[in-house]
Amino acid sequence: QLQLVESGGGLVQPGGSLRLSCAASGSPLDYYAIGWFRQAPGKEREGVSCISPSGGTTNYVNTMKGRFTISRDNAKNTVYLQMTSLKPEDTAIYYCAAGPSLESGCATSRVTSWGQGTQVTVSS
Repeated sequence: QLQLVESGGGLVQPGGSLRLSCAASGSPLDYYAIGWFRQAPGKEREGVSCISPSGGTTNYVNTMKGRFTISRDNAKNTVYLQMTSLKPEDTAIYYCAAGPSLESGCATSRVTSWGQGTQVTVSS
C-alpha cells in the first residue's frame, strides 16, 4: 500500500523560497500521478500542482503558475514542489497525494491516498 510522507515545510519570509519533498514507500512511485494540495485555516483543501507518473505532464492552479514548480525523481521515489516568491497567502498545510489522472485535473475528488501534511508559514 502506498504511503506518502511530506517534508521541507517551515517558516519563511515573504519573497522567500522553500522546496517541499514527498517521499513514497510501499509501492513504486512511477505507478502514480502525484499532486500537491494545500489547506489554509478556515478554507477548503485545494489543488496546487499535479504531475503524471512519468513526469511528462504537469498541471498548475493559475495563482501558482510561474512561482511553483513540481517535479519528480522516480528513481528516488520522491516528488518535489519548489516554491518561490512566497506570499503570506501561501500559508497553509501542504499535502502530497496520489490518484488516477491527477495531471488532467488537480482536484481533491481524484485523490486516493494522502500524506500527513507539512506546515508552510510565510510571515515577516
